[in-house]
Amino acid sequence: MSGFELTIFDCDGVLVDSEIIAARVESKLLNEAGYPISVEEMGERFAGMTWKNILLSVEKEIDIPLSASLLDKSETLLDQRLAREVKIIEGVSFALSRIEGPRCICSNSSVHRLDSMLTKVGLKEHFAPNIFSAKDLGADRVKPKPDIYLHALSQMGVAAKKAVVVEDSVHGVHAARDAGIRVIGFTGASHTYPSHADRLTDAGAETVISRMVDLPAVIAAMASWSGLV
Repeated sequence: MSGFELTIFDCDGVLVDSEIIAARVESKLLNEAGYPISVEEMGERFAGMTWKNILLSVEKEIDIPLSASLLDKSETLLDQRLAREVKIIEGVSFALSRIEGPRCICSNSSVHRLDSMLTKVGLKEHFAPNIFSAKDLGADRVKPKPDIYLHALSQMGVAAKKAVVVEDSVHGVHAARDAGIRVIGFTGASHTYPSHADRLTDAGAETVISRMVDLPAVIAAMASWSGLV
């Protein structure tokens, strides 16, 4: 046993290598709309945020309204590309085989997208029915707000101090920490950048790993340090 009663996974950039695909789609759309930004900058600045909140952030920065059609256009393009291109993060299957006890997913992605991605890479059966989308709680309750993590703790019947979260984004780390949950940062997806680990640590991650195969041992170590084993 890991010592924790619940292991919570973000999905995009933790279980599936989807953030890089989103960054490519969204960077292209923003450049076409007159806001120059690279794929790398997208990953560094906006990973973990919903497309709607990215657009709101950009609008605030440039003080120019962006077309509402960008919302639907991105969703359609991204769903098409994810269906063709998304892959499992290397080492996830190994990690899941070694981590005992309940697990769940907390994501900003929609239930439809989560179902599509997890089914494609063969992970749905490892988590269903405990797959939670922040969008189901309301558009104003997505990460970096802690609502989805608090919802998961309630649904799973576990206290925050008995859970651990695996997150790849600063926004996700903030959400988990504000829910009172300890966090392991992950930088092993394709959208990672040079200061990624430092930023996750600064946001509140206790430790950061770049290989998913290391996750079981790290969780066990954290539990041992805390007297949970």
